[in-house]
Amino acid sequence: MTVVDEIRRLHVIQGEYKVSSDPHVVISTLLGSCVSACIFDSVARVGGMNHFLLPGDLDRRSDRERERFGAHLMEVLINALMKAGARRERLQAKLFGGARVVQGLSDIGSKNADFAERYLVYEGIVVAARDLGGERGRRVHFTP
Repeated sequence: MTVVDEIRRLHVIQGEYKVSSDPHVVISTLLGSCVSACIFDSVARVGGMNHFLLPGDLDRRSDRERERFGAHLMEVLINALMKAGARRERLQAKLFGGARVVQGLSDIGSKNADFAERYLVYEGIVVAARDLGGERGRRVHFTP
C-alpha cells in the first residue's frame, strides 16, 4: 500500500467543521464567497477546518441557523481543537475564500474575510497565511 492509498479525505460543507490528528487525513472544501479557517497546533499535531457562509449576528438566529455563521463555527472549531489536545496559545490559522463571485451583488465574501481576520485577532490566534478575496472560488486541501 502506498502513502496515496492511505490518505483519507474529510469533506467540509457550508456550516460544518472537522478536526483530526490523523497524519493520513486531508480535510477539504470548495469555497466561493464563504470562508474557511484552517486552525492547527503544530506541537499537538491536531488541526481542523470550518466553512462558514455569513460572518455573525447570532443573537437573532435559531440554533439551526447559527450553524451557517462564522461566529458559531469559529467557536466550535477552537473548542473541538482544545478538546483534541491543542493549546490555545499555540494555535495558528490559515484563512481561505471570501471571493466576490457574483458581480453587482453585495460583497459578502469581503465581509466574511474581514470577520475571520478580526475574530482571530480578538482571540489572539496568529494568522500564518491567507488567501482571501478575488473573483474566483477555491478548492482547499488541509493536512492537519
